[in-house]
Amino acid sequence: MTNPRYSSMSWMRKLGRALSGEAEDREDLVQQMRQALERGLIDADALQMMEGVLGVADLQVRDIMIPRSQMVTVRRDDPPEKLLPVIVESGHSRFPVMDDDRDDIVGILLAKDVLRYVATGRLADFDIRECMRPAVVVPESKRVNVLLKEFRRNRNHMAIVVDEYGGVSGVVTIEDAIEQIVGDIDDEFDVEDDHNIRKEAERQFLVRGATPIAEFNEYFGVELADDEFDTVAGLVMKQLGHLPRRGETLMIGDIEIRVLRADRRRVEALKVLPPRDVQPPEERAAD
Repeated sequence: MTNPRYSSMSWMRKLGRALSGEAEDREDLVQQMRQALERGLIDADALQMMEGVLGVADLQVRDIMIPRSQMVTVRRDDPPEKLLPVIVESGHSRFPVMDDDRDDIVGILLAKDVLRYVATGRLADFDIRECMRPAVVVPESKRVNVLLKEFRRNRNHMAIVVDEYGGVSGVVTIEDAIEQIVGDIDDEFDVEDDHNIRKEAERQFLVRGATPIAEFNEYFGVELADDEFDTVAGLVMKQLGHLPRRGETLMIGDIEIRVLRADRRRVEALKVLPPRDVQPPEERAAD
């Protein structure tokens, strides 16, 4: 019988040689890593991350950036009273600061710098010009693996993306880059995998964008039309007429819906505020 330890060491030497350039091509290297998964030398999460590491070299910043239309920005001349609602509603920690021209990004504002003044009761003394940080600018064509190295080396978390003419085309964060390796990073706005709708408080619900309209109707006792769209996200996009930005709010009937999480492709999470409290179906069944 083959000694498992010897087999493992032999396989690791083979994988090491592959990583040293002896693999015929990338497909061969990926195939060897998948064989390592089958042999139990690595787990599925490790394989996914290794494939992600290989994949980022093929990606450019334009492939992962948040497009200009979905950027949450502030203006250099905005008073602090106007900044606070943007910070609270968006949930972001960093904001590009614009001058009068949207292509003129003059810096990056950190939410904590504003909140520090709020906490100490000195909001009237806040001056955005003194608090904003320099903006890092990168071209759309920059490779994501190079961007990650620069983020780490310079301890930056956000960069403004510009096109070949120097116009702002979007923004990219270190989280956008890391997610290409480790997968989506969940936050407090994510709903558990086995639930599309979660009650957070009285008259306050967290709803996944992919929730079928029929399920939404049953949960909230409403009759939203599902003849054009199957999901709540599709209905929200129809009502707004564009791909929603985080923080946008709309009314569908007498239900207030707020976009909590969205990217350049889809709406992921919504906050739903019905006019009256709703008892979840499982609680109704228990009663």
